Amino acid sequence: METERILAFLRDEIHTAVMATADDSGNPVTCAIDVMDGDGSGLYFLTAKGKNFYARLKARGFAALTGIAGDSTMTRVAVSVRGKVKEQRRDVLRRLLEKNPYMYEIYPTEVSREGLVAFRLYEGEGEWFDLSKKPVERQSFSFGGAETAADGYFIGWDCIGCGKCLDVCPQSCIRLLKPPAVIVQEHCLRCGNCAAACPAGAVRKGGVKAPAP
Repeated sequence: METERILAFLRDEIHTAVMATADDSGNPVTCAIDVMDGDGSGLYFLTAKGKNFYARLKARGFAALTGIAGDSTMTRVAVSVRGKVKEQRRDVLRRLLEKNPYMYEIYPTEVSREGLVAFRLYEGEGEWFDLSKKPVERQSFSFGGAETAADGYFIGWDCIGCGKCLDVCPQSCIRLLKPPAVIVQEHCLRCGNCAAACPAGAVRKGGVKAPAP
């Protein structure tokens, strides 16, 4: 799925998400935000200057969020995004208010809206995770010029082809036609069962499979 479609799903279908920032001690703090606009290059949200949330955004310049859609665990889609954040001009704030007119009920007068500030989350990466599919569906993505970091588990050329990883994979997403076995990343839970079961230590986290010797 294209990044723009994922961010549009977060904006339109989820809309309210939980965002994490860090306080002065480096400890995580969460709050609920509305994703008020977005495209393939980033997301927009707003807050008020008097809130501690605003101070954390300005001090750190980085945030992460997760939003969930669905009625139950096995029908849910989760979208997680993290990246840099930057305060926006007043014209951006006006655009967000026009696109999300319910905000006029919360801040009903021009004077009460003076303290509102728009932010853009940009140059980041994220993940789509769909539990309604069998096997599960996941996709990593990046936007705003950021690169998608290697994540998950990968099987190296020291794989001996024993098949023990296949037995413990809850989503049956490992293929072994010949060594090394291959993990189908878009269906992997990243539970680590394969790494624990591999007698050769060929399963590694967060890297890519080495070239053939």
